[in-house]
Amino acid sequence: MKSLFPGPLLPTTVVGSYPVVTGRGLGAILDPYKAAVRAAVDDQLAAGIDIISDGQVRGDMVKIFSSALPGVRGHDVVGPVSPAPGPVTLSDTRYALTRAPKVKGIITGPTTLSYALHLSTPAYRNREELAVDLARALAREAAALEKAGVTLLQIDEPVLSVGAARTDAAREALTVMTRDIRIPVSLHVCGSLAGILDDLLAMPVDILDFEFARSPENLAICRDFDFGGKMVGFGCVDSSRPEIETVGQIRERIEQGLVVYPPEQLLIDPDCGLRMLERSSAGEKLRRMVSAVLEIRADL
Repeated sequence: MKSLFPGPLLPTTVVGSYPVVTGRGLGAILDPYKAAVRAAVDDQLAAGIDIISDGQVRGDMVKIFSSALPGVRGHDVVGPVSPAPGPVTLSDTRYALTRAPKVKGIITGPTTLSYALHLSTPAYRNREELAVDLARALAREAAALEKAGVTLLQIDEPVLSVGAARTDAAREALTVMTRDIRIPVSLHVCGSLAGILDDLLAMPVDILDFEFARSPENLAICRDFDFGGKMVGFGCVDSSRPEIETVGQIRERIEQGLVVYPPEQLLIDPDCGLRMLERSSAGEKLRRMVSAVLEIRADL
């Protein structure tokens, strides 16, 4: 298959959140997260990441979006949900675009948001109906990121691996959210793929991004499925542990992936966001991941 991203094989990226650096002075008063965005971008560039993000530093993955949506108050859905008055992540993403030619836009998925919020209104009979309206609202965010020039749009749906959500309803919501998007779309799902991979392969996305470091059993599960033209986001660094893997350990994980997939089919990243780690650990994990990829590229 042909890679969606022209350039070297095994392009590297990040999944999302990064440790938050506290700013100082007047600038930190005006924008408490400005320094954190810049630090996240700096660290990704210093590590040599090919497709960077803005660091997703302004809060947890739910609050970033839910706090901006009319119809949501705190964690309660109090009325019909409609799009935010303006783009939520565009400012930070635009900054990243001034620093790197390839940037990933990141949006928390409508199904995950629907399960993270409390239904406190008769406007929705169930979470599936809420997810569709959330998808319509988030479609505007996706369109703004595409227009700004992002290379890739990532949608985070961690709820899909815990068995709480109906995958057919999640597919409907994703279709609503992405039907007008022309850039590659990646679906990130954490955890074990046991029992859900077949449903995930039917999702209307170009890339399926999974964790293979903390959940090595996922690779064995994937062996039995045909991914067709979909690329695989190959999580090869454990985001949940502060211990930093050696370049050799990371390389071994990627090489195990290359037994199952050709290099053109893989996008290399950590398992998940690095937000809960110390900045030094997060940065070093990224540097070693890139070093492992560079060694494999040289061999290929």
